[in-house]
Amino acid sequence: MEWFHHTKTGIESGVKRDTPSDLWVKCESCKEVVYKSDWVDNLSVCPACGHHHRASAREYIALLTEVDSFREEDSNVSPADPLKFSAKKKYRDSVMSAQKTTGEKSAVVSGTGMMNGQEVSLAVMDFRFMGGSMGSAEGEKIARALQRALDRKIPAIVVSASGGARMHEGTLSLLQMAKTSAVIGRMREAGVPYVSLLTNPTTGGVTASFAMLGDVNIAEPGALIGFAGERVIRETIRQALPDGFQRAEFLLKHGFLDAVVPRKDLKAWISNMLSLLTDRVV
Repeated sequence: MEWFHHTKTGIESGVKRDTPSDLWVKCESCKEVVYKSDWVDNLSVCPACGHHHRASAREYIALLTEVDSFREEDSNVSPADPLKFSAKKKYRDSVMSAQKTTGEKSAVVSGTGMMNGQEVSLAVMDFRFMGGSMGSAEGEKIARALQRALDRKIPAIVVSASGGARMHEGTLSLLQMAKTSAVIGRMREAGVPYVSLLTNPTTGGVTASFAMLGDVNIAEPGALIGFAGERVIRETIRQALPDGFQRAEFLLKHGFLDAVVPRKDLKAWISNMLSLLTDRVV
């Protein structure tokens, strides 16, 4: 009976084996569990159900531009606190927290890069930074990116992911709607192409300004797009709303978008569109 007294090993001994905590990713839509490496290779799109999860600004830049071609501009532009806003948390503390978490100075990364041989001016919103909300810094960076396109006569691409205007800055944040729209107006007069890509979500003052003013407006599958939320609309008009009325596919069907493009096809689709808008052959 000596075997009964032997020390047990492995699972029976209670020895805990180290397993990487980030080995898997769970889809928020279908709940499928996917290897992290497969998830990254599939551009944060669930291989089981096709749900497009959020991607960072840098990930969109890497997707849309050629390797090592992106040159960031206006990286020193960051949010100020003109109203000294404070609620449960001071505005400046929220900004500093977002900067630390994301590694970005603001909710927009902008610059120029190459897309299949065509130089483009890019401005990409990052939802991780205070919900991608648009304050003075974000509006300024988008306006500058559009102005660069106008000055250099190169196409502009804006990737939107936002909860709307940032109310911590009051009217100053709302003024960004007019500022960005004014530059787009000048671009249109000069014939400089502008493609707007709406991702999940694009709402509020961003939707009501530059996000819907592209020469071509496209969205990723399933993206939530609208101005006010469903509950606010329903309580205002006191009517039942169609299922999915703020999703990209519904907006495409009703003429608010020009196309719904899967993430893996974005670079080729936008590049081909720009070749048509600029009379270039890719």
